[in-house]
Amino acid sequence: MCRNIHTLHNFEPAATDDEVHAAALQYVRKISGSTKPSKANAEAFDRAVAEIAHITQHLLEDLVTTAPPKTREIEAAKARERSLRRFA
Repeated sequence: MCRNIHTLHNFEPAATDDEVHAAALQYVRKISGSTKPSKANAEAFDRAVAEIAHITQHLLEDLVTTAPPKTREIEAAKARERSLRRFA
């Protein structure tokens, strides 16, 4: 999986529209192999991002869990710790 796509499920507060759009954009960039599409492909690229963001939002709304919600601050601290161990 692309390292820039982060888990969005089970956070308090819930994932924002911007976070969902950013994940969809990273996904489309990854599978298309392009960070900036040509003018000929821009419409298809943008449409794919919008549709994937829409479906992702539905998925996040429909998922259920019994685990307590995560906080972004704690998850960011865990990621920094993993990075320090990995690159130390």
